Amino acid sequence: MNAPLVHPPTADAVPSSEGVTPVMAQFLAAKAAQPDAIVFFRMGDFYELFFKDAEIASAALGLTLTKRGKHQGQDIPMAGVPVHALDGYLARLIRQGFKAAICEQLEAPSEARKRGSKAVVHRDIVRVVTPGTLTEDSLLDARGANRLAAVSVRKGRAAVAVVELSAGSVDAVACSPDDLGAVLASFRPSEVLAPDRLWSEEAIKAALDGCGGVVQALPQALAEPVGARVRVERLYGVASLDGFGAFEEAEVSALGLIAAYLETTQAGKIPALSPPRRSGDSGFLAIDPATRLSLEIDRTQRGEREGSLLACIDRTVTSGGARALAERIARPLRDTTAINHGLDAVEWLLERRDLRRDLRDGLRASSDVARAASRLVLGRGGPRDLAAIRTGLTIAEGVAGLFPPGSDPLAGPPARLVACLDRLTLSPDLGRLLVDLAEGLVAEPPHLARDGGFVAAGYRPELEEARRLRDDSRRVVADLEARAVAEAGVPFKIRHNAVLGYFLETSAKAAEPLLRPTGDSPFIHRQTLANQVRFTTVELSELDAKISQAGHRALAIEGETFETWRRAVQSLARPLQAVAEALAELDAHAALAEWAEEVGGVRPAIDDTTCFEVTAGRHPVVEAAVKAQGDPYTPNDCKLDGSGAACARLSIVTGPNMAGKSTFLRQNALLVVLAQAGAFVPARAMRLGVVDRLFSRVGAGDDLARGRSTFMTEMVETAAILTQATDRSFVVLDEIGRGTATWDGLAIAWAVAEALHDRNRARTLFATHYHELAGLETRLGHVCNLSMAAREWNGDLVFLHEARPGAADRSYGVQVAKLAGVPPPVVARAREVLDRLEGEKTAAVSLDDLPLFAQNPGWAEPAPPPRSSAVEDALQAIEPDELSPREALEALYRLKGLGRR
Repeated sequence: MNAPLVHPPTADAVPSSEGVTPVMAQFLAAKAAQPDAIVFFRMGDFYELFFKDAEIASAALGLTLTKRGKHQGQDIPMAGVPVHALDGYLARLIRQGFKAAICEQLEAPSEARKRGSKAVVHRDIVRVVTPGTLTEDSLLDARGANRLAAVSVRKGRAAVAVVELSAGSVDAVACSPDDLGAVLASFRPSEVLAPDRLWSEEAIKAALDGCGGVVQALPQALAEPVGARVRVERLYGVASLDGFGAFEEAEVSALGLIAAYLETTQAGKIPALSPPRRSGDSGFLAIDPATRLSLEIDRTQRGEREGSLLACIDRTVTSGGARALAERIARPLRDTTAINHGLDAVEWLLERRDLRRDLRDGLRASSDVARAASRLVLGRGGPRDLAAIRTGLTIAEGVAGLFPPGSDPLAGPPARLVACLDRLTLSPDLGRLLVDLAEGLVAEPPHLARDGGFVAAGYRPELEEARRLRDDSRRVVADLEARAVAEAGVPFKIRHNAVLGYFLETSAKAAEPLLRPTGDSPFIHRQTLANQVRFTTVELSELDAKISQAGHRALAIEGETFETWRRAVQSLARPLQAVAEALAELDAHAALAEWAEEVGGVRPAIDDTTCFEVTAGRHPVVEAAVKAQGDPYTPNDCKLDGSGAACARLSIVTGPNMAGKSTFLRQNALLVVLAQAGAFVPARAMRLGVVDRLFSRVGAGDDLARGRSTFMTEMVETAAILTQATDRSFVVLDEIGRGTATWDGLAIAWAVAEALHDRNRARTLFATHYHELAGLETRLGHVCNLSMAAREWNGDLVFLHEARPGAADRSYGVQVAKLAGVPPPVVARAREVLDRLEGEKTAAVSLDDLPLFAQNPGWAEPAPPPRSSAVEDALQAIEPDELSPREALEALYRLKGLGRR
């Protein structure tokens, strides 16, 4: 369960600033501004942490906890990390759910000294680092999105706003409160913002708890629509949001929470964000968190990417393409036209192997343009981000050139690919930026702009002049050193430090002749150390000033050049994002085509019916694992029709454990996900009427955090299916009712199956060991039986993994126990008991004798409870404590008399 990370200011968190040094007063002011964050306070080459922050960080990061000075008579706890190692420590801290505020030195010490000898370097918070606002490559998963989400509920409607700050994309989804959990789960946010009042609503709290990200509670006032709209307009620099679409009140409220949080965490820097993409709850296949976990769509049940459907099909060659593919798989579409447009693009690339190979080879050299542009806009980028943009724009031109212009409209690229190619056509402004970066930026620039050396030779004449002066002076230093050695007869070495500048250094013994006072010596004594003595000369002092000025001048020119390029990127942020999105989408399409060729995938036929027909379907993940071991995979057919016209809408799947029932169920659910994500499917043929909601109750597990047993968890998830599934939904259920007594479980399973068939009318695969449910085939109009084939051979059980028509005759539980390694005496005793129980089965009550299993009652209202008898009424009127012995005896005779009537 995720709890909101809200730590209100306390006396311990923000110590008093009375009677402290100016530097400590700066720290306390920064801490007061961000009381719930750990403040990293820049002091030279280290970020220092003080008071409670130091204690928390030392425990979380393994830092050495020391003490420095006193505060109100108490030692000040202190810890520190080197500046160059900050990212690594931040990553560990953020993964543990903490927030960090970075308080930087905003001027050089020399600037501070101009205000007086006791002046303190100006410092301020430049950003607040939280799980959802990371932008640095070192803190991010290159192939996974890092999203910040916000939730709001207004007038019975819910909304989720999502921003990926590292790429600049923004989404807004309005939905019903019941669908909030499914929408949040589809985005996999790292951090979720929610108004504090929502924590009193159990359903909303459950959706927040199940989202998988850190949840931050914000004041309800930040979600009020009027103020929220103003903040969003300020974020985008527009006078009205009407140009972005007609937002619902809940959407504006959620976007306003995002805007407020970014204003705080980015310290006033305005990120470059795309206009919000609005998609209602009807635009995507709804998959609730339990189903997403059960099917292991993008993460396994252990929380790992490896082993999931996404990892199995991912053939992308760029980080942006990997994120685009992950979004498609996490949020399959529901619009038939949009799904088929995606399938058109995959099919076109699948048929053109050579073009696809060239496209993937070109993309392989691409860079992450979106994240590089975002860092530059926020002032966190460096020369390597400029190089990434140069590479991305160059690749965009090359990729666009792979598709010949003026193609035959019938054989040319489909609409989805044409739209990508249009975005790859560089505008004049982007073309000029590319030319500038190609001419002015060195091939391998340094990481930091302050280091210099990233502007190409010859790009700026004034820079070349400063560099020549700087470099020539260095040669003069060497000449001067040689002349000093010759003149003094002393083995001098010219050194440099920030205090003395350039100086001549020699050993104490060699310096003895120069330390004797002589009027004509050019060597001026500067400093004596334990083993060295330092001198200078007038010529060396003048050279020091000259070199220093030239070096500073060169760095200043390079800094100015970098800032010019950074502003250009800032002004072109949205066109750059469009280029990045086009490259990512092309990569995703090509990757799906590549995977389809590898596995022999087929294009699914998508329509608006309620059919589900799969011929020789295969589970993509299981098939890959089986083939890796050199074994074949057994494909299976499956047919369902929600209308019941072509075939059954509900299939009862029986068979022994280990025979493949769960794999068969998951396989068909995953084929739905792939098809509606616009991917080819591993099958011989597939026809799918678009599914609105996908439900899977497969596997068992308890929820200790909420105090739920395995059976309770199963019933909660089953209740959600029964209340939300529609006639366009697809449901897979495995072993409903197994966690309780046999007859209770059978009764529940039977009632659930009837409800799905009669009331929800959803396409359903229902696996069970209750063989009595096979009787539904003759009792309900649109039910069929399937069984997973298995055979006994010489006392052993052989699984065939085939789904065949008809019901299984037994569960082979004893044989499976033998395969699992249960000791032979136990297996033999189990077989003996089973034989006796099966011999006595004829004594069991017939199902037809039980009211629950009588012919379908048509979901009539339950019969009213029977009226109480005269004896019961008289008994209720008696107060035993008020009766004397005689009165009690009379009451007993009276009751006996009533019983005879």
